Amino acid sequence: MGPERDEDIREWVRGLGLDGLVDLHLHFLPERMLVKVWAYFDRIGERTGYEWPIQYRVAEDERVALLESFGVLRYAPLAYPHKPGMAEWLNGWLREFAERVPAAVPTATLYPEPSASTYVVEALQAGARCFKAHVQVGAYDPRDELLDPAWGALAEAGVPVVVHAGHGPERGPHTGLDVFGEVLARHPRLTAVLAHAGMPEYAEALALVERYPRVHLDTTMVGVPFTEALMPLPPDWTSRLADIADRIVLGTDFPNIPYSYATQLRAVAGWAADDRLGDDFLRAVLHDTPAKLLNL
Repeated sequence: MGPERDEDIREWVRGLGLDGLVDLHLHFLPERMLVKVWAYFDRIGERTGYEWPIQYRVAEDERVALLESFGVLRYAPLAYPHKPGMAEWLNGWLREFAERVPAAVPTATLYPEPSASTYVVEALQAGARCFKAHVQVGAYDPRDELLDPAWGALAEAGVPVVVHAGHGPERGPHTGLDVFGEVLARHPRLTAVLAHAGMPEYAEALALVERYPRVHLDTTMVGVPFTEALMPLPPDWTSRLADIADRIVLGTDFPNIPYSYATQLRAVAGWAADDRLGDDFLRAVLHDTPAKLLNL
């Protein structure tokens, strides 16, 4: 049923016949940004009533070493802007990070601004294998016409974009899968990964996966005890996964999680206990499907 502790992860993964994990949704940020992100989570209890203690509040080199100790072979370090003029700068920082950290794949981000179409194409030409769009933090409308050429370029390139469009953990002015669904209607070939499985709109997320063959869900914070107390999965979750088992990918939100990395893996292993899923599903989620999306 999954590893009990982080120290158990490597052995558990080897027992599945895998050399390691591929994590499509975790975060590395410039230090001054990360400090602000952690401060946001430190204060979230004032607004929501629940606390969010950061599990892995350590220096960057220690976080890199922790992922290696867990057996994470490759990962997509995601960053996201909250105002104009940030995305291109972040894309440069992410390129440099991938150059100095072998396990990290090159990633990029975007924001609705006149230069978006230019820097998205430049990031693709520079080898970006995954993008991040954070509708909640950015407080922008993903349907903004300034983003239309960028969505089109990503759809044409087949490069995945991890989209935080759901209402969790807090609503934004343009969150909601109905809103992002309009983007998909305009760009049905977009390889979109719905972050947190669209939390808490799980049913709507599943419907988008069923409607659009390139839409995936990531496991980030999904089904863990912390989230189940706030935004529980529907009772038919595993039966719904059985028909889309090849479009679920591992994501964890490391390091900004209030529990251990192993906790997320236990949640996914719990779904695999359903006879319609099993170890083949686990191997696909933990390695094969994210590796395919990242073109590894």
